[in-house]
Amino acid sequence: MKKLLWLDDFRNPKDYLTEEYEVIWVKSYEDFCSHLENNGLPDIVCFDHDLGTEKSGFDCTRYLVNYCQQHNLDIPQYDIQSSNVVGKDNIRSLMENWHRFFVANQN
Repeated sequence: MKKLLWLDDFRNPKDYLTEEYEVIWVKSYEDFCSHLENNGLPDIVCFDHDLGTEKSGFDCTRYLVNYCQQHNLDIPQYDIQSSNVVGKDNIRSLMENWHRFFVANQN
């Protein structure tokens, strides 16, 4: 079963998922980072942008991309359930930029 890391301080993943996953629901930047450090990359990440704290889903995205850079990994499959349009675009842009760089530099 695929592991899905659900980042959202409000939305319950059960209300949004249509397939069966092993869901890990984290609600903060700290929990997100801790999960990556302790468990590695999941198969799928679902991002919210506004987490109700100083740190946002974009901060989590930066952490994930940095983690991928340090471990020479491509990004996992991802989706963004945030209603923040600008935040959503920023997350997507950062993830796509790292993916393009990673693929272009594989020999």
